Amino acid sequence: MISSLRKHTKSWLFVLILGLIAISFVVVGNTDFLGGPGGGPVVKAGSREITAQRFVTDWNRIRDRITQEQGGQPITNEEMVAQGALPQVLDQMVREEGFAAWAWKAGLRAGEGLVIDAIRELPAFFNQITGQFDEETYASALAQQNFTPQDFERGLRDQFALQHFGSAVTGALRAPRVYSAVLANHALQSRDARWFFVTQAMAGTAGQPTDEQLNAFIQENADQLRRPEFRAVSLILFNDAPGAAAPAPTEAEIQERYEFRRDALSQPETRSFTTLSVADQAAAGRIAQALRAGQAVSQVAEANNVEPVTYADRAQASVSDTAVAAAAFGLQANGVSDPVRGNAGWTVIRLQSITPGQDATLDAVRGEIIAELQEEAARGRTYERVEAYEAARNSGAEVDAAVQQAGGRVVNLPPFTAEGQLPDGQPLNGPEQLVSTAYSLPEGGASDVIDAGQGQYFVVRLVGIEPAALPQLADVREPLTAQWIARENQRRLSATADRLAARARGDESIEAVAASVNAPVVVRTGIRQDQAAVEADGQGVIRAVFGQGRGQVFSAPAEQGFVIGRVDAVNAPAAAETGPAAARVLPQLTQQLAQDMGPAALNGAAGLVKARAWPERARAALGLPAETAPATK
Repeated sequence: MISSLRKHTKSWLFVLILGLIAISFVVVGNTDFLGGPGGGPVVKAGSREITAQRFVTDWNRIRDRITQEQGGQPITNEEMVAQGALPQVLDQMVREEGFAAWAWKAGLRAGEGLVIDAIRELPAFFNQITGQFDEETYASALAQQNFTPQDFERGLRDQFALQHFGSAVTGALRAPRVYSAVLANHALQSRDARWFFVTQAMAGTAGQPTDEQLNAFIQENADQLRRPEFRAVSLILFNDAPGAAAPAPTEAEIQERYEFRRDALSQPETRSFTTLSVADQAAAGRIAQALRAGQAVSQVAEANNVEPVTYADRAQASVSDTAVAAAAFGLQANGVSDPVRGNAGWTVIRLQSITPGQDATLDAVRGEIIAELQEEAARGRTYERVEAYEAARNSGAEVDAAVQQAGGRVVNLPPFTAEGQLPDGQPLNGPEQLVSTAYSLPEGGASDVIDAGQGQYFVVRLVGIEPAALPQLADVREPLTAQWIARENQRRLSATADRLAARARGDESIEAVAASVNAPVVVRTGIRQDQAAVEADGQGVIRAVFGQGRGQVFSAPAEQGFVIGRVDAVNAPAAAETGPAAARVLPQLTQQLAQDMGPAALNGAAGLVKARAWPERARAALGLPAETAPATK
């Protein structure tokens, strides 16, 4: 159940998780001093700490993410710990905190401008009405995740430092050429071998099984054959029925919404400009003078040893440095600004072009506004029905009566398993909380109103339970008989192949063993592991031939049953062929080497700052009992 967690924590890409942080606001390793159970931090690396409270918050986010990836099937703390999640999470936290502490101490720090630009590019922090970055929206969105802007920005700095460190380490990395040479030599070598096939006809086939044998087969495979428990529910919905006509808003409502949304619906003015930033005002003045004299931006930048920064078609609100933005949008076409004191020092701006803004007319956005008003009205009707249903239930009305009074509707769903699968194996298409709620109700019971988000509400009523059970023989006789016969035939074939392979490994030759079962011997020279060889001899034969050394006998499953043979010779490829192949595989080896170096670099940094974790404090923070020490004899 925690395979996704294991996959992430074993990957070098896990350390470049900035995108995930931007989406879910997950920032591990922020220091707070609120304390918590266990009497100290759960993780400590230099001056950085993860308190018990912060550990629980981050742990819950990981658990919620696993639940989502499992289709809404919840997982408890006990289940995660039992499956080994705790040491993996703590190990990752130790490595990340250790690296962050080491990077800060070593002077590897992200610039403020880089962090600000990253924040201002995240759609979640933009006001939905004005479409512009909004400090209040920023703080509110983070507060919903129990973070302050300082927490989030610190996490971004950590991730930028990690990302830049990884780029610096791997930028000039090259795997030793001998590595690719060894792989190329193995891939291009050829082999000489001889073999014969053992077929089902040589081993004989099984007859029809008795009922006693089939019933025993059912018991032997009970875990695979047992039909899981199925539950059938009716879903009580409060939104408008599909296809129901939506009332049209009044003209006054349309006009009012248009006036309110005009700025957001309009296209803002955008400008393209280039900035040159230096440390002191005098140098900036010389740059401005040179630009006004007609010198090219590139020429001025080279003369003053600065790197120009180009902004293409940017609205004023999207420029993170407010001083630079104000100056750029105060210039005339092709103008040059006076030196401006900004985040990066003293900046001079050269304006290239202006794209005027365009006001949205009511006729142009009428359809969009009508759809928006109708959607809001539909949500209002939904919520009114929810309130009416809850009021009726609180007054003692039965579910059916409450649904009728509220104007809700009932949809019967097909039965499904605790994993959300239908009888045909397809996934149930329903709200996320549906399955877990259905499996928490007694038969005939109804849930409270569940908020599914985005104005969707529903009630789950459990209609019936089909208990888990083994199938009756009469219901599965035909497919079960086929499976039993296939198993018995495979047993006979394997036993026959084992006997013949034992003879071939003894004193008898391959030819003599093959002759005893009237099997022709196939002799091949120069066998390669390429597609042509696979098509000619079969993938099973190729794997068997290249799975043994010279002079060794092999026995393995193959397309025609079993293959038994011997490797006669191993032939090295020509150097002229190995060289180009080694050159082709070298980039992939370098990439793999970089992936392997990632965890080692994190572990090394964590070791330098003596980063460590306290599992007992983590267990206490999660409300779990301390681990019991193994009994001593």
